[in-house]
This record gives sequence, structure tokens and C-alpha cells, in this order.
Amino acid sequence: MGRNSVKMALYLGAMAAFLVIFCSHGFAAEINNEPIELPGLLLAQQTQVSADKQTETPKDEVLDQEKRNEDEDEFDDEDEFDDEDEYDDEGPEEDLISDPLIWMNRGIYHFNDKMYFWVLKPVARGYGYVVPEELRLAIRNMFYNVRFPVRFVNCLLQGKVRKSGSEFGQFFINTTVGFLGMQNVAANYPKLQPSKEDLGQTFAVWGIGNGPFLMLPFFGPSSIRDGLGRLGDTFLDPLWWYFDDLWVSLGIRAGETVNETSTRIGEYEALKEAAIDPYIMLRNAYVQNRNKLIAE
Repeated sequence: MGRNSVKMALYLGAMAAFLVIFCSHGFAAEINNEPIELPGLLLAQQTQVSADKQTETPKDEVLDQEKRNEDEDEFDDEDEFDDEDEYDDEGPEEDLISDPLIWMNRGIYHFNDKMYFWVLKPVARGYGYVVPEELRLAIRNMFYNVRFPVRFVNCLLQGKVRKSGSEFGQFFINTTVGFLGMQNVAANYPKLQPSKEDLGQTFAVWGIGNGPFLMLPFFGPSSIRDGLGRLGDTFLDPLWWYFDDLWVSLGIRAGETVNETSTRIGEYEALKEAAIDPYIMLRNAYVQNRNKLIAE
């Protein structure tokens, strides 16, 4: 009985001590405006606060970081615009002429390409090996001089009187002093070196458009307008109407082509190698060259 009384007294004393400590802690916390926390909850809160303090960024650092982010975003936008401009510059070229018959034209292009590498180039290379370059250049000059009527008449049809006079002066000097045009003596006079004129250019000056693009067998790139012009020029070309036999005229034209090719071997190969799509390159190059001649 006495032992139980002692245990009860100790238990009541412990409870009283605990209440005193708890009440005193709560009173002190109330005075200091601090929340009343149990030890376990207080430890957990302190742990969370410590973690928050470790991850908290000062205000100035936050502003600096935001400014750096804005600068980086602006720099990225400029790079994006620069990349877009670069891609725009390298984008596909705009079609300079309508090409509704592209499926047929591509087939003819491949035919002409094979004919060049399999027939014309080997023949021209063998021809160039036999015939000296000076003689080949003289033959080329002579063919150009013979076609004077084509250029002269088209200058008149376009109303280019001064240019027609330059054509006549070039023809006269090269025919007389230049031994029937074999030497281009008129090259010493810059005013007597007009650009070539043909009926296709005359049609353009008259306001007729290109029309669809055409790839002609053996003759190469052309258009509806220039194809009709080429046909009309045959009536002014002495090499066509001087000889009664068509095959003689065709033979002369073939010989001229071989002679001309022998002086320019490698040019087509270089253009083809540099082009992504040789057919498109050849088509656009042809149109650009024709537009340049028409403007001159």
C-alpha cells in the first residue's frame, strides 16, 4: 500500500512538472508572439525552413537572372531570324518561265545529255585533236559572219538603226580585211561589236511573251516564242537557202556544231556538276541569258 502511494505521488509529481513546463513555454511563446509548437512539429518546421533558406534566391539575383534570360531570349530570336533569312536565301529559285510540259522536256533533256556525252563530245574531241585551234576559231568566225543577214534584218525590225549600222560595219570589215570573216578584225573597234539579234528577240520587243518552255531535240533549250523565231530565222540564214539540198545544209550545220563544241569542251560539264538539278539550271540560265540579250 505504501509502495503504491509512493508511485502515485511520483506520477502526480511528474504530471505536475510537465504541466508547469508546458504552460510556462506557452506563456513565453505568447509573450514573444511565437506559435506554440510541439517538439516534433517544431523540428519538422525548422527542417523545412532551413531547406527553404537554402533554395531561396535574393531579390537582386532574381532580377539579374531575369534580365539575363531576356537577353538570351532576344539573342535566340535574332539567331532564329538570321537562320530564316539564310534559308530564304538558299531556298529554291523562282521559276522564270512556265513549264507545263516538264515531263516531256526532262525526257528530251536526258536524250540531249546522252547524245552530248556519247556522240558529240567524243567526235568534237577527236576533231579538236586533228584540227588546230587557230583554224577552228577561224571557222567559227566565218560562220558568224555568214549569218549577218539574220542579225541585220532583226535590228531593223526592232528599230535599232544604229545597231544595224554597227552590224553592217562589222560585216564589211571582217569580210574584206578579215578574209571572208575568218578573222574578227572588227574586234579592234568596240562600237562594231553589237550583241546578237534574232527573230525571237524581235518578237519580245514587239511585246510577245516567252510562252511555255521547250527543250528541243539536238537544239537544246528554247520557248514557244524563240522556237518560232528560230524557224523564221532559217529563211534569212544563207546556209539554209543557198543550198538546194537539205542534207547539205544539215551536214554543214552539224559540222558547225562539232567545231563550236570543240572550242567549249568542259563548260557544260562544269555547270552540270555545280547544279543541284541540271535541268532547272539549264532552263533558268537560258531564260536569264535571253532576257539579257533582249535588254541590250
